[in-house]
Amino acid sequence: MNLPENLKYTNEHEWISVEGDVALVGITSFAQGELGDIVFVEIETEGETLDKGETFGTIEAVKTVSDLFMPVTGQVVEVNSALEASPELVNKDPYGQGWLIKIAISNPEELNELLSAEEYQAMLEA
Repeated sequence: MNLPENLKYTNEHEWISVEGDVALVGITSFAQGELGDIVFVEIETEGETLDKGETFGTIEAVKTVSDLFMPVTGQVVEVNSALEASPELVNKDPYGQGWLIKIAISNPEELNELLSAEEYQAMLEA
């Protein structure tokens, strides 16, 4: 399974890539594989500040709809507009062009509570 070492992960299968006080958030390769073909991504929280664990949107696959959760507290500063026309980018490139939101991190301390790639892999195998 593809788990980039430079990312942090959540128990809800989101990943976060941090650059300074801004971060990209997406779902893991495992999550997109479990969901199947992504047909729609709905994120209407741009501009909002949300707490860690709050829902920032939903992702719809052929067989299910799943909530998307904030990995850390922050303001949603950008939504990946490419997903409107091409939601399948989440399947094709979950750690690249399939990113979901960009956030301004409010509490960097919360990053310490996230999982490393190794810890996330161990959780999946448990």
